[in-house]
Amino acid sequence: MKQAKVRLYVEQGLGEGQTIPLTKEQAHYLFGVMRMAVGDPVLVFNGRDGEWRCAVTVANKRNGELVCEAQTKPLQMPPDLWLCFAPIKKARTDFIVEKAAEMGAARIVPVSTDFTNSERIRQDRLQAHAVEAAEQCGGTYVPEVSDLVKLDRLLAEWPEGRQLMFCDEAEVGSAKRLAASTGGPWAILIGPEGGFSDAERARLKALPFAHVVSLGPRILRADTAAVAAMTLWQQSLGDWQ
Repeated sequence: MKQAKVRLYVEQGLGEGQTIPLTKEQAHYLFGVMRMAVGDPVLVFNGRDGEWRCAVTVANKRNGELVCEAQTKPLQMPPDLWLCFAPIKKARTDFIVEKAAEMGAARIVPVSTDFTNSERIRQDRLQAHAVEAAEQCGGTYVPEVSDLVKLDRLLAEWPEGRQLMFCDEAEVGSAKRLAASTGGPWAILIGPEGGFSDAERARLKALPFAHVVSLGPRILRADTAAVAAMTLWQQSLGDWQ
């Protein structure tokens, strides 16, 4: 059997014999860029029904069609972990979203803090980056990328029972690590390039569900901190154990 060399995210439901019409962009990628033809296999997923092996049945550069043949993976849900972060420069924000999707975030929440440099995001563009990351890393689930929310509002509406790993750059060089063993839903909060304000830091430390941690003896860039924090959490409490 010919091996599939492309994974594709689709919106349609998936099941044996299901026909999947392709968008113009998907058709261009498969048939114009990847040079695929009728009969070639494609792996598809929609974030709900697992991964399916499909065959190309119609191949045109402006449209096309696939048909589902067999499931190759069940739906694999990530841990109930949010990554909350202050947006930074465009390419580095893209990097954070991509790595969060690859590393198992269930939801990605851009947060506006006192020192956040970027006051706007393109939620649709960041969601597309999350989809591309899931396509590349073999995931069957795509995390939701939320609209930008102010930190005060996020904390005021914080869901009961969700713990918060607060990565505080002021703790650099301390011995604080993620020591809590509490299960259930969690979130990680990464600040902006300028760090958290004193008022934000005081409020966060006073929250009963917040766990203040250090990410080591050096101050990390925001995008590096996001990857380091997710690695620490996954190894301690997530599905890397």
